[in-house]
Amino acid sequence: MSANRQSPFANLTPVVKNLLIINLICFIPFIVLSGDKYQGLVVDNLGLFYFDSPHFRVWQILTYMFFHGGWTHILFNMFALFSFGPILEYAIGPKRFFNLYFICGIGAALFQMLVQAIEVHSMTGGFTLSLTGSTQVDPAVYDKLAAIYGAPTIGASGAIFGLLVAFGMLYPDLELMLLFIPVPIKAKYIIPIYIIIEIVLGVGQFGGDNVAHFAHLGGALLGFILIKIWRYR
Repeated sequence: MSANRQSPFANLTPVVKNLLIINLICFIPFIVLSGDKYQGLVVDNLGLFYFDSPHFRVWQILTYMFFHGGWTHILFNMFALFSFGPILEYAIGPKRFFNLYFICGIGAALFQMLVQAIEVHSMTGGFTLSLTGSTQVDPAVYDKLAAIYGAPTIGASGAIFGLLVAFGMLYPDLELMLLFIPVPIKAKYIIPIYIIIEIVLGVGQFGGDNVAHFAHLGGALLGFILIKIWRYR
């Protein structure tokens, strides 16, 4: 590389750099293991399950953030962390940035489980499953419960959404370029639209959509609350 050209990684702040490294290290099992082995050894133990699921472990509230389900998943999250993270870390400092990232990630997990608990309650009348062998369950309800109890949530998206909202609140007039829109758009317009899309997709529960939209919304909500509490403008 030319001495006059600075590396794009030269301005990485310490917390962002370490988060990128940890996420990339945790992605190695996805690369070296087959799909079934990755699911059984990694996702079933470190992905986030509903609290009443037999697969749930308390550490999953933290570990789920560092594992991803594919190249698109991790590249999108890490690109967002790489793009917005250093600016935020410079603005609010490493300690608060660290707190912002992990509080949003953990809050996203808890918000996801809260929504799942509401769904379980609406179908069974309780927050835990206590069906007997003779209980007749509607097939549609059974499939929904099976998805809640058996499908894990993985990825840093909840924490990333918290960062995006924080960025939009601190730099609302900064113009951003999106790959599919050829003109720059201010952050105060892009990020709210993105949140609205997540709400529509989460409430709509469209078939074939296995994205944890409410985890994204939980992270976004925590990002908003923290910036307000810390009184940044």
